[in-house]
Amino acid sequence: MAAYETELKDREEVAEGTMAFRFAKPAGLEFKAGQSMNVGLINPPETDAKGNRRSFSIVSAPFEHDLMIATRMRDTAFKRVLKTMPAGSKVQLRGPGGKFVLEGNDPRPAAFLAGGIGITPFVSMLRQAAKDRPPRKLCLFYSNRRPEDAAFLDELAGLQNRNPNYRFVGTMTEMDKSRKPWKGETGFIDKGMLARHIDDVPAAVYYIAGPPAMVEAMQKMLAEAGVNGENMRSDEFFGY
Repeated sequence: MAAYETELKDREEVAEGTMAFRFAKPAGLEFKAGQSMNVGLINPPETDAKGNRRSFSIVSAPFEHDLMIATRMRDTAFKRVLKTMPAGSKVQLRGPGGKFVLEGNDPRPAAFLAGGIGITPFVSMLRQAAKDRPPRKLCLFYSNRRPEDAAFLDELAGLQNRNPNYRFVGTMTEMDKSRKPWKGETGFIDKGMLARHIDDVPAAVYYIAGPPAMVEAMQKMLAEAGVNGENMRSDEFFGY
């Protein structure tokens, strides 16, 4: 993997407990939507047994001028440093890497199944698709406990206005704990939900990203819905 040094430009909270970090994009760094990169802290004030490097899916699209990542802010040394370091701080990047990308020559409809912070590679894909407007039909199923927990929720819904071949389907599993209104789907992503929004469920290609348990549950559900295993792609997000 290629190595780069860059700096933090700014950060923002994109959902309760989730922050996005924007870095200057190094000259010569190119990637495909859906890929990840490794972020390394330089001489951090604290560390732990897991070290000073973590891998993150790239949220920004390839055509954008900056690089963005987003992560749940767990109480670890790495994330405490990332959250508090000032703008202009240097970090090391390695990458890009990963094969969780859309095959450009595949005309079949693609369905994205995202749980929580697993949304990050899909934000990159859908931003790029809104710019390029490919003829391929795309449908995002985005599951969270509450709207408060759903990073990039408004943007992902709004991208439908920029790409006529894209459909957004958000679903919430714990609306009884929410303070916000919600008019979309509720409950976990299942065969019935897919059938309400996809014309031919077995004919689509499925991209799954989220915690390992969610990925496994989605793979099992898709198999029961008649989807061939060769038409499933997955990217597991482990908490750290």
